[in-house]
Amino acid sequence: MKRILLISLVLLTAFALFGRYSRYYCMPAQEVQLGIDVLEENDFESLEGKRVGLITNHTGFNNMGKSTIDVLYEAENVDLVKLFAPEHGIRGELDEVVDDEEDEKTGLPIISLYGDIRRPQEEHLEDLDALLFDIQGIGTRFYTYKWTMAMAMEECAEYGVEFILLDRPNPINGLHVQGAVADEEVTGGFTAYFPIPTRHGMTYGELAKMCNEHFGIGADLTVVEMENWERWMYWDQTGLPWEHPSPNMRTLWGALFYPGLGTGETTLISMGRGTDIPFEVFGAPFVDGERLARVMNRISDKVGIRFIPTEFTPTAPHHDFEGEKCYGVRAILLDRHKADPVLAGLYLFQHLHFFYPDEYGFKGGFKTSIGDVNAETKIKRGMAPEDIVKTWQRDLKEFKEVREQFLLY
Repeated sequence: MKRILLISLVLLTAFALFGRYSRYYCMPAQEVQLGIDVLEENDFESLEGKRVGLITNHTGFNNMGKSTIDVLYEAENVDLVKLFAPEHGIRGELDEVVDDEEDEKTGLPIISLYGDIRRPQEEHLEDLDALLFDIQGIGTRFYTYKWTMAMAMEECAEYGVEFILLDRPNPINGLHVQGAVADEEVTGGFTAYFPIPTRHGMTYGELAKMCNEHFGIGADLTVVEMENWERWMYWDQTGLPWEHPSPNMRTLWGALFYPGLGTGETTLISMGRGTDIPFEVFGAPFVDGERLARVMNRISDKVGIRFIPTEFTPTAPHHDFEGEKCYGVRAILLDRHKADPVLAGLYLFQHLHFFYPDEYGFKGGFKTSIGDVNAETKIKRGMAPEDIVKTWQRDLKEFKEVREQFLLY
């Protein structure tokens, strides 16, 4: 009898633990329905009789992998008039200025929002009743797609065009909020248009509502919400295929490291652009990878990331150390629910500054990227990274309180 009771207790404990943690490690019971799927399920009723434009790229697709462009173009009751392309172009292949062009399949005009202009002009909107937005973000403030969204919303508000956001998941989950809320001195540009933290923990639909109401855009905004997405989900728990959001954002782990370690791209170090794992390797010709890995691994348990020595040769044109052998570290995720890429990045930059004061340096974009105009000074003075993070907490607390008003899931 005691043995039966013991076995029963073990089984009950196992089931309890499974119930507690399965949401973090198991696939959802149902595949996530994206905003475009929900719009399609409702037979595009909200678009009936409207002339519509679409801001999208290769990441705009339904949960069967069909392009949002094709879904809308083939719908009998949708009048798709024109397309707009963000940074990297309509197919997400460019790492340079994007030109206007014509869509090869539909013949629709494609207006670039990453060339001579960054926002739709009056002549682009005058024949539209609604402008749709369907692009996959990666949960980081300085990734530009969300600011293309905000600027387009401003123009729609100005010229009386409805703005419809087809929502998509935050691939690095909607729970974690990390990093500095961007200081006023660095806001207004294409990587920090409004003051939000580096890792904002929101979907684009939620951000659109925040931009519209809290930051005062005042557009006629409709958010087509997802179904079956929950805040704890990472991309690999959505049942959706991973599509590179940009040429060098090739993996979910690269996206997870990007909000903090990716800030290093505004310092004199390579982030591995042109390799198979950009934003997972960090180095330069002057770095001792074994030494850097040893000191970084002192914080592995704290940041949920392990670092191993590596060497690589970045090949992306116009980026630091193109074609040169670089030595440094590769980031390996230990615990994604504990991961703090922002704190890890501060440690990385501080070690590099003190190890290589003559070779390593900070570029002009560092302040905007990290959001704190004094961060470089704090790092160089040897302020503990944890203490740097503490200086951000008041603004971060205020942001979280505002953020709660706009969460949809």
